[in-house]
Amino acid sequence: MSRNPERNDRKSGKKGPVKPVFNPRSGDASAGARPGGWNPNPPAKAFSTAAPRAGRGKVDADGFLWGRHPVLAALANPARKGMGRLLATAERAAEIEREGTANGHRIEVMDAPTLERLLPAGAVHQGLAFKVQPLDGVALEDLAEPAEGIIVMLDQLTDPQNVGAIFRSALAFGARGIVVQDRHSPVLAGALAKAAAGATERLPCARVTNLSRALERLADLGWRAVGLDGASDERLETALDHRPTVLVMGSEGDGIRRLVAEHCDVLARIPMPGGFESLNVSNAAAIALYEATRKQRPLD
Repeated sequence: MSRNPERNDRKSGKKGPVKPVFNPRSGDASAGARPGGWNPNPPAKAFSTAAPRAGRGKVDADGFLWGRHPVLAALANPARKGMGRLLATAERAAEIEREGTANGHRIEVMDAPTLERLLPAGAVHQGLAFKVQPLDGVALEDLAEPAEGIIVMLDQLTDPQNVGAIFRSALAFGARGIVVQDRHSPVLAGALAKAAAGATERLPCARVTNLSRALERLADLGWRAVGLDGASDERLETALDHRPTVLVMGSEGDGIRRLVAEHCDVLARIPMPGGFESLNVSNAAAIALYEATRKQRPLD
């Protein structure tokens, strides 16, 4: 994550009184939560994380997921029932039939070279691919209510490997979900879904038009935003506490944009005594998620 002195500008404190909430899909994000607390191991839910909208670009390889973990996770998602084209080598098809994981999808059996020709060059498909259409994500309020736990916000991250790795870490540490800007984030399929190892099917994602306004809304709902900035004087472990936390991660090159940083309650850095200037953003996200989880509840 790059150093940028401009990102030291920030606002402190809450963004005004809590306002009445209009939530047309009340309860979706908290399904499976423990009474009085947040659920560190959320169950698979009937949603996906990529709502089709104009201007979002072409889905990887015409909407394909590939690899064992992403495909099996998609097959287990109730929202995928009765849709999609499931392709498998004979060995994988036999495994799916034996374990009963097709969930009503008809398997098209083909040899590995034929399957490879349908996917991008170098795709590690492990004998499985699933052609799907994007499904609706969740509303911001669905992630935010009740105000408990951790939400991860990604400010214009574009590398599919990094975004996929962050989804995987966020699910592992029990985050409530991911918030991205609709126009500047990759489609949750293909290489991203492969890097996420199925997490994109299990972790809610809200696509918003404006991240700054989303942070204002989250503040109204009782959330505190902590942005990661390598140039900050504040250390991450002192910036975090037990309160509901939005971890804001900046882009691979420029970090958090100025206006988004100004809507964070605090900017903080990960101390690096080894002297190296920065970490890969997905590695930084994993460290931040660990620290934030440790502050909020004991780790098993």
